Amino acid sequence: MKRITLAGTDIDAPNVVLGAMRIADKTDEQVRELVHTARDAGIDFIDHADIYGPELHACERRFSEAMKLTSAEREALTIQTKCGIVPDGPYFDFSHEHIIRSVEGSLSALQTDYIDVLLLHRPDALVEPDDVAKAFDELHTAGKVRAFGVSNHTPLQIELLKRSVTQPIVANQLQLSITHAPLVAQGLAANMGDEPQSIMRDGGVLDYCRLNDITVQAWSPFQAGFFTGVFLGSSEYPELNTVIERLATQYEVAPIAIATAWITRHPAHMQVVLGTTTPSRVTEAAAGSDLPLSRAEWYELTRAAGHRVP
Repeated sequence: MKRITLAGTDIDAPNVVLGAMRIADKTDEQVRELVHTARDAGIDFIDHADIYGPELHACERRFSEAMKLTSAEREALTIQTKCGIVPDGPYFDFSHEHIIRSVEGSLSALQTDYIDVLLLHRPDALVEPDDVAKAFDELHTAGKVRAFGVSNHTPLQIELLKRSVTQPIVANQLQLSITHAPLVAQGLAANMGDEPQSIMRDGGVLDYCRLNDITVQAWSPFQAGFFTGVFLGSSEYPELNTVIERLATQYEVAPIAIATAWITRHPAHMQVVLGTTTPSRVTEAAAGSDLPLSRAEWYELTRAAGHRVP
């Protein structure tokens, strides 16, 4: 398993992450099997959010109840969670009060004294950077949060936060897969006036994150689009799946490892967030952590996914 260090911290992390979004209805045994399988594959980084599950903190609570971590076991894991979405609204809330309340709820649900990484979950148009900075300072000083990041933020939204926030923004969690890759594909068609792919919709977020040592965490790495179903094995992507199957045979891995490797091969040193609750899929996907796709293979996958490579 390839590992990275989150810039500005001493957090050593794998480049494949176990997402806990779908564990609310899993039994203790199923949760433990999932986590232990991930650990066997070298994944010791767990991604949560306060809104995951049928009620607030449900998946965080399910995780802690099933795992019953000892102090040593807790220290061996990097636990990340998110706050800022108010599902009852629905709306977003980056106020000092909401951030503090959410973190306290996560700490209680996770049965831990600290969170390794806290992300602001989707941008709040009404954000007051000073409010965020105040909350981050209190949480960091109290030892309740080690590091901070964002999710689904543009470069200027991050810059706005950085006017007040003193801690480094260590991560930005963004949707990315071979087929849903505007943050990668736009740059390939830059300045091609009649090409829709050339339109910049995110402010150049991938290059911005690379320039500012912010780790991109790829969520929905196997989704064809925004929760439109997976592309692996889909009849809608015959050319792509033909290439994936050929490379999977060549590298003696499952197709899902090739889909993982398309992301991990990128020099931005991104993390892939797995959403599956099937242990065997975790093992298979993790095999793409450091799979040495050549430049030609990476670009072949990109073209086969329907992106313009001039």
